Amino acid sequence: MSELHDECGVFGIYKNDSDTDIVEETYLSLYALQHRGQIGAGIAVNNNGNMTHYKDFGMIPEALPEKEISRLENGKMALGHVKYSSGEAVDHENLAPLVMRYIKGQLAICMNGALTNYHELRDDLNKGAAIFQSNGDTEIIAYLIARARIKSATIEEAVMNAVSRLKGAYAVVMMSPSKLIGVRDPMGIRPLCLGKFGDSYVITSESCVFDSMGGEFIRDIAPGEMVVVDGEGLHSYQCMKSEKTALCLFEYVYFSRPDSIVDGVPVAKARQRAGKLLAKQHPVDADIVCAVPDCGIEAAIGYATESGIRYATGLIKNMYIGRAFNNRKKNSEYLMRIKLNALKHSVEGKSVIVIDDSILKGKTSKHIVDLLRNAGAREVHMRIASPMFRNPCYLTSDTTPKEDLIASDKSVEEICKYIGADTLGFLSVESLPEIAKECNLDFCDACFTGKYPVDVSNTSREDKYSQKIK
Repeated sequence: MSELHDECGVFGIYKNDSDTDIVEETYLSLYALQHRGQIGAGIAVNNNGNMTHYKDFGMIPEALPEKEISRLENGKMALGHVKYSSGEAVDHENLAPLVMRYIKGQLAICMNGALTNYHELRDDLNKGAAIFQSNGDTEIIAYLIARARIKSATIEEAVMNAVSRLKGAYAVVMMSPSKLIGVRDPMGIRPLCLGKFGDSYVITSESCVFDSMGGEFIRDIAPGEMVVVDGEGLHSYQCMKSEKTALCLFEYVYFSRPDSIVDGVPVAKARQRAGKLLAKQHPVDADIVCAVPDCGIEAAIGYATESGIRYATGLIKNMYIGRAFNNRKKNSEYLMRIKLNALKHSVEGKSVIVIDDSILKGKTSKHIVDLLRNAGAREVHMRIASPMFRNPCYLTSDTTPKEDLIASDKSVEEICKYIGADTLGFLSVESLPEIAKECNLDFCDACFTGKYPVDVSNTSREDKYSQKIK
């Protein structure tokens, strides 16, 4: 149960089927992306250039109540977005999709990722008398497109001009009055894929969306590629190129759903491989292997398969705790007790191997070990299906300060003592690419190695722009 959270999930659909309820399909598809963001959600609909939208805080049913989304006009295109907190101020203005009106009509946009040159771009726009409603990356991109569109013959040209100025990680989906557009950053750090629902085109963060809506996965959008859907069909432009690619490895470790395929590799397969490698690197004689739900399950299955030790359910997760409950009680230890419980009859008197995806601050891992011991486990051996998380991530997730990361200044032995386990083992950095060896992209492993694929020296949002705008 990692304490790391991805920022967002994006979704866009261009309707070519007369019987498709575009609002309903967008709403339902967001459930398939809920794991990528639980702080807020939104939908924007394009009806012949007139865009209506609604967004609010909470999980999907809380953020998008029926009485509100029923007021959205059915149209030709729609965007959907789920958000998790990042460096941006957590206020309503930073929820997405962002819908704005400019000289060429309306534009709706949402993104997943983080711009590392945010300050540079915002300062430049401020000099041009731009008025901001948020401190978000999305609004920066929208302004750049609006500015470029004045001098560009087409929206495609304006988008290519705008994204050429972006640095960092991003997967963007947007609507102009007549076109649905998706763009992926030139290094492919953020995932973005293309599919169909009937004859309608869909652009979204993960392939699991197509399965959930009964659609068809076509392909991953390539790094630096822009895809455009309009009345004439699908168009592709390679608008940016990079000498290197750097897909975030944490998509396979934690972020993506296990039933997704990310850049050619099934996520469940990657996690099971990680578990098998972990069993080879850190074997231990024990009675059962169990998982920290949900992201440790596939790795635990892999560990059990490779080691020959029986897989059993040792921990149960409460699936019915949402944001409304979390806001009632700020004590994190109390929340952990409510969210997770040990299955006493499975672990009592046994030597238990417990598999998790990562350790960040260490508090959750300590709580898990305590749960298993209190339930009667004779021994608790913790195995982590990724390397030691030593460095903040500035490109894909909310940034935990380096000083809060337990592995930044502690050895494996010190961490093991802190969490109270009998033994502790991490997957080696060298073997991590092996879990997704079929992927045609290189990887970003900066959270483990500190080797960032882009300059991250000016990424902090702890400044004047972080203040909530009245």
